[in-house]
Amino acid sequence: TDRKKLHTAPVGQVFRLRPFHVLVATGGGYAGYRKYEDYKLEQLEKRGIEVPVKLASEWEVALYKSVPTRLLSRAWGRLNQVELPTWLRKPVYSLYIWTFGVNMKEAAVEDLHHYRNLSEFFRRKLKPQVRPVCCVHSVISPSDGKILNFGQVKNCEVEQVKGVTYSLESFLGPRISTEEMHFSQAPPGNSFQQQLVTKQGNELYHCVIYLAPGDYHCFHSPTDWTVSHRRHFPGSLMSVNPGVARWIKELFCHNERVVLTGDWKHGFFSLTAVGATNVGSIRIYFDQDLHTNSPCYSKGSYNDFSFISSNKEGIPMRKGEHLGEFNLGSTIVLIFEAPKDFKFNLKAGQKIRFGEALGSL
Repeated sequence: TDRKKLHTAPVGQVFRLRPFHVLVATGGGYAGYRKYEDYKLEQLEKRGIEVPVKLASEWEVALYKSVPTRLLSRAWGRLNQVELPTWLRKPVYSLYIWTFGVNMKEAAVEDLHHYRNLSEFFRRKLKPQVRPVCCVHSVISPSDGKILNFGQVKNCEVEQVKGVTYSLESFLGPRISTEEMHFSQAPPGNSFQQQLVTKQGNELYHCVIYLAPGDYHCFHSPTDWTVSHRRHFPGSLMSVNPGVARWIKELFCHNERVVLTGDWKHGFFSLTAVGATNVGSIRIYFDQDLHTNSPCYSKGSYNDFSFISSNKEGIPMRKGEHLGEFNLGSTIVLIFEAPKDFKFNLKAGQKIRFGEALGSL
């Protein structure tokens, strides 16, 4: 008689699944499957076995996009800013160091207790002497990372990895008007690629550098140049690791990115910071108006900002100067014009560090 009544809801109400939950669960499960496939491909590459290119279908890309990576990245960013208790910092950071192979001997501050949260640890500075800037070559690596691809731009298509391309115009967006550029442009050509080349006899070149989670997360100016314009593309935040870059065509055009354009001594020069999962925050030090991974954005939109004004002719950058940072790791894409005798001193797949030579005349 003392037993209490137990009120239960109908079984159908308890197990009611909403479409959003099904979509997230399905997309998340598929993303996990793709991660496992990427891991297997990496193991084959390490053994020297050439992996055939297999591009994702439209439904696979749509399914991947259904995962709320932007929301997850914002949540990850807030979690990174939570101050850790002093006693917990060394175990947490040590696990990260072990997982991703971080070399803390290069850090300006090696004491792990110094970093209050994960965000500060990710954005750690380096000792000045560990990254000497090459003075001989005209273009240096703007960051630590892995060379995914490099070479001449052909037929308005750029390779993100060997055998997988994306559209140059889709990536950079419509051509910037002559009034917003610091230098005089050549007469318009027949293609978007030709319109970017400002000097007779020059060619357009590109280089893609992937920053892994364990790499140094800041990026620097790759040469002496002047930044005239910034274009911010809100977009998806899919993973940009080499396995996914080999799987999704025009991956860099889908993802959020910040395109800096301007000129160097040989004409057009651009540096693009591409966002990725958990890397919704892209910071450009001289651009305080830039805010990435905003909750609201229009698909396919972009925001322009010109650094050319009545009293300013752009932002001059010296080779090796601090330019910006990611909150975890992502991709840097350089697209620039240079004379035909420009040569890259690189091999696809090689590891490179900030300050080392990319190429020269």
